[in-house]
Formats: sequence, structure tokens, C-alpha cells
Amino acid sequence: MTNTPTDTTQVSGKLRFPPGFLWGAATAAFQIEGAAALRGPSIWDTFCRTPGKVHDGDTGDVAVDHVRLWREDVRLMARLGLGAYRFSVSWPRVLAGGIGFYDALVDELLAHGIRPCVTLYHWDLPQELETGGGWPERETAYAFAAYAATVAEALGDRVELWTTLNEPWCSAFLGYASGVHAPGRTSPADSLRAAHHLNLAHGMAAAALPSSARAGIALNPSAVRPLTDSAADLDAQRRIDALANRIFTGPLLHGAYPEDLLEDTAALTDWSFVRPGDEALIHQPLGFLGVNYYTPAVVSAAPAGAGPRADGHGATGHSPWPAADAVAFHQPPGERTDMNWSVDPTGLHDLLMRFTGEAPGLPLMITENGAAYGPDLHDPQRIGYVKEHLAAVHRAMADGAPVEGYFLWSLMDNFEWSYGYSKRFGIVHVDYATQARTPRASAHWYARLARTGAL
Repeated sequence: MTNTPTDTTQVSGKLRFPPGFLWGAATAAFQIEGAAALRGPSIWDTFCRTPGKVHDGDTGDVAVDHVRLWREDVRLMARLGLGAYRFSVSWPRVLAGGIGFYDALVDELLAHGIRPCVTLYHWDLPQELETGGGWPERETAYAFAAYAATVAEALGDRVELWTTLNEPWCSAFLGYASGVHAPGRTSPADSLRAAHHLNLAHGMAAAALPSSARAGIALNPSAVRPLTDSAADLDAQRRIDALANRIFTGPLLHGAYPEDLLEDTAALTDWSFVRPGDEALIHQPLGFLGVNYYTPAVVSAAPAGAGPRADGHGATGHSPWPAADAVAFHQPPGERTDMNWSVDPTGLHDLLMRFTGEAPGLPLMITENGAAYGPDLHDPQRIGYVKEHLAAVHRAMADGAPVEGYFLWSLMDNFEWSYGYSKRFGIVHVDYATQARTPRASAHWYARLARTGAL
């Protein structure tokens, strides 16, 4: 049973969120835990040790030492007044040593009045499974289902909120098409197979969770906008929407892959890896849909032979967009974060309204939103970014979107994937030499917001 907050109001010039709205922060295992010797190797361990793949050759071996400092970190969350904490379980850690670390973490969170939200997969595939073929192989989905059942058996009596996968688009297309994420492969056909088996893994994992669980998935849907209203640019928008969004929401929300996606990619694959019954299995009842949002995408038809361009890939490198050679990407003018991502909260409002219309009554959760800026403790840009995006969430709720909560990315500075330690998303500053944690101005601002619900 869900308890969707209602009654968004504006009081004395402030936007007020309803009582019961969930205020949280999010992290991921590989990015914060460290203690690599106490778990098995993942694809990110291998990727980090591949020359040229990660900034400065950084690794997640120590990260921010959360496995050692977790009690301190939970106390910090409690001081900030967080109502919830979204964290991921390391599949390689569970394989190597069991679930004990997460069992204790959940108990500690509950003892401090913090609601745990468990993500089963945030990109750290055990290397042994990648050696066996990785996500392009169906057997990986079966292995994930078994792992999910193990975690659910251990934590399901105390955890209600679950996300099966975090951003499967990144796992499939950045990992297997463009190669800028682990495992670093560049096969468009394999990326489509991976996307399906990630969808299948979600369905199997959701079915393995206890009946008391609210099972969701954290997508990173793209607010795709055409550069102009020409027929060619609108078709580019359609193509990218299929690959960014509907390849997941089709089977998740409607029980079938969209026909235009299958047609667009027919030269790469015949989709015979989708077996009878797969789409129905993926189409499990969702307890909520998680939305990770940072920036929109602006697309147009590309000049002949130019190739797609997205985040630096395409014309001069591998693209994360299979069968999208006729599409170009554009950087909108205006403010950008340290990731060179444009700041545009209207995209978040648009996505929330889209899903409200597409799946009426399905609760929504902002499972990630935040911004990378410099290392300073005084961070007004981050406060401004979060405030603008929360205003967009509030407007969507006033327009009827059933948004239940917001998880800020990220609780603290950490290992930012191929960027290593060069980008800082945390509302808590981490001194990587000493592992000292210091709340930024944004942390204190967010704590007041969590306490009052007034933006």
C-alpha cells in the first residue's frame, strides 16, 4: 500500500512540500565503500586498471572508506535529518563475504530513524560474470535473480523500498556500445542484448522480493528535445527517445518493446534473444518508478556521414546510440555544471508529467538529482541547482504527478566513475587524504529543507 503525499502549497512566498514527503540522499557501493580486499573483483576494478580509461588511473580500492567509517556516516546522516538513505549492495562483496555488512548497516539506519532504500545493482558486475559474457548473455540475468533472492532473504524483513537496477541505460550503452564505462566494450549489437537482459533481470529480481516490498527501478530517462520542429529533427527525437527511454519503459510499463525501436535497430539484431514470456516477466507490478535526472538532451538530424555526438562520442569515437547515425546532439546555451551538463530543471518537470500520463497512479520517486561543482565548502551553485529542480518537482506535483520523495545525489564526494576523484557531487566534502567529512553549506541548507519541508 502506498502513501503518496498530496497538498503541495505555497506559504509566505515559500514552496511547501506535503507532510510525509521523503527527503533522502543517495550513494553507490563502488563509489564509496573501499575495502576492495574484502570483496571479489568487479568490472570496475578491471576497468580502473586499464590504462587510459579512468582519470589519473584512480580506483575504487579505498574510495571514501565507507566500509570502515559507516557508523560515522550514519551519524552524519542523522545530524542532517535525512529521512531516507538510498545505497547499493555490492554484488561482488556479497559473493565473497555474505550480507553481514549490509545487515548491520540497515539496523544502524533504522536505529537512527532513517529509512533504508536498497539498490541491488549499481554497475559493479562481478568480473567472473563478465568473463562469461556479461549482460549480453541471458545467464547473467539468472545469476542476478539468485543474488537478489539472497539479499532479499537477509534484508527483506526490515527494508520496504527497493530499486532493482540503477540506470540500466548506462550499463547497456555506456558499457557495451561506447565503452566509456566498464566493461569498456564497443559492440552496438551487444548493447541491445544487454539492455534486454537488464530488463529481464529487473523482472526476475522484482519477483524474488518479499510481498511486503515496494519494488522499483531507477531509470535515467532523457528529456529529449528536437533542435527545430522540422520533420527530420522530430524523427531524430523519436529515435533517441526509443533508445533512451522506451527501450525500458516499453516492457516495464506496457509489456512490450516499441515497434519503431525494433525497426530502427533491425540491421543490428533480429531481437531473437527476446524469448516468449520475457516481456510479460519484465512487466512486473511496480511499487514506484525511480527517476534520475541531471540534464536534457537536444537532438537534430545529422549531416550525412557525421555520425551521432553525445557526451564527446560519435563522429570521433564510439557512440552509445546504436542505429542512430543520422542524429546529432547539441549543447544548449546557459549555465553548466562541472560535468559540462546544462542546467535545465524544466526537463525534470516534463519527465514527471510524461510518466504521470503514461502510467496513471504509479508513484514516482526522484532517486537521483544533484550537481558537480568545485571543492569549496561554500557552494551556492549546488544549492541553486537543487532548489530549482525541487521547484520543478513541486510544480509537477501541483500538476498531478504522484511524487513521493527526493534523493539528492550525492551524500558525499566519491569516486565518480571514469572521472575518478576529479568531480565532486557531495553535499558533504571529503578530504581524500584523511577521509575527513565536512558538511558543505548545501548540506546545512538541505537539512533545514528536510526539517521544514519549505523550499
